[in-house]
Amino acid sequence: MRIIVCAKQVPDTNEVRIDPVKGTLIRDGVPSILNPDDANALEAALQLKEQVGNAAVSVLSMGPPQASYMLRECLAMGADDAYLLSSRAFGGADTCATSTTLAAGVRKIGGADIIFAGRQAIDGDTAQVGPQLAQRLGLPVVTYVQKIRSVSEGKAVVERQLEDGYEVIEVKLPCLLTCVKELNEPRYMTVRGIVEAYEKEITVWNEKDVALDPAQCGLNASPTQVHRSFTPPQKGKGKMLSGSISEMAAQLVGELNEKHLL
Repeated sequence: MRIIVCAKQVPDTNEVRIDPVKGTLIRDGVPSILNPDDANALEAALQLKEQVGNAAVSVLSMGPPQASYMLRECLAMGADDAYLLSSRAFGGADTCATSTTLAAGVRKIGGADIIFAGRQAIDGDTAQVGPQLAQRLGLPVVTYVQKIRSVSEGKAVVERQLEDGYEVIEVKLPCLLTCVKELNEPRYMTVRGIVEAYEKEITVWNEKDVALDPAQCGLNASPTQVHRSFTPPQKGKGKMLSGSISEMAAQLVGELNEKHLL
């Protein structure tokens, strides 16, 4: 069984800063991490590999050269090999162009029985790349997978998370599943895994390697463009009131009167 996990390197959200003049993300000196939902996708793939035995897990990512550090983390967790789609031609891609590039990468690898992806990336929160990738590959897709009940006989049975419960879906293989954090608890890297990860070679492909024209990827193929990004102004510190309900009500009315809001 061939399993592919789509993973993304994202800025650590606790460290994100935006240039107040340009309105762009300040990435210099900002630590990057494996996208959390993608870590759940990788764990699902590794657990499936352990269950079926005869399986290989490949991790595929699109990003700058430094994304190789994130891929080595995936290898240290247990992935068998890793592929990085990296080129200036891929820069500025929206979800549409990103899914096109990832689809080309999947075809270059040779396809898969199951493709796992995170529900969404924390730097974009669109949840669009997984379904778009499935559409470009002509695969059935189940989003928001919270549990994998079984994988056998050319089909998978999963639970899809809903706001007020879940639904059980049977899907034919090959397919694509997007994973939520409730699916599992990602494993830690082992010392042996880290050592072996740096002994493995990460395959890097550009647009020519995956047979993509520059007009088909990156900013050139992105109908969606972000015109401005900004952080909302910080609000003043809140004030906690104490006492009985009537005392707190009196304090609140007094505070509002002082600020001429009543």
